[in-house]
Amino acid sequence: MERPLLVYTTFPDAETALAIGEALVRDRLAACVNVLPGMRSVYAWKGAVERGEEVVAILKTREGLADALTAALKARHPYETPIVLHLPVAGADAGTAAWIFGETGG
Repeated sequence: MERPLLVYTTFPDAETALAIGEALVRDRLAACVNVLPGMRSVYAWKGAVERGEEVVAILKTREGLADALTAALKARHPYETPIVLHLPVAGADAGTAAWIFGETGG
């Protein structure tokens, strides 16, 4: 049986995250996108250690849409190499899972 899937990504600002998130929800690739502003990052990039301010986005979808969601996210994302991490869900409330599947055409 197909399971829900969480996708973790980051954006440069909340407005970008919300705009891309809305497009993904309208395309039924995600049931919901949570945008969490105020994150500060330290990361390695092209041989240097960088610091920056970002926002986290957590996308709620289903496993069967992982590839399509990733492709759509990367096509819209402003970063050269966006972070896209698929976080498998070990279990979910039946109502939550039904909502995710229903909103994503599953």
